[in-house]
Amino acid sequence: MKIQVLGSGCSTCKNLYELTKKAVSELGIDNEVEYITDIAKIVEMGVMSSPVLAVNGKPILTGHVPDIEKIKKLLQEAKI
Repeated sequence: MKIQVLGSGCSTCKNLYELTKKAVSELGIDNEVEYITDIAKIVEMGVMSSPVLAVNGKPILTGHVPDIEKIKKLLQEAKI
């Protein structure tokens, strides 16, 4: 599973990245979380708002930072 956080590098995007890394660790998922600040990559995904949480190149969350439990739930659903 490829996990990515995409954003402009702002504090909101960094917060999603840090929460996602923590969620991955708590779930025992053996994957690194990639942090991408290239806006072109966000546009390539067809998303117009950031931050973006993507799994295997598909956005599963856009435009806000939920709590860690929501992130864990999204990651578990994406893994199925």
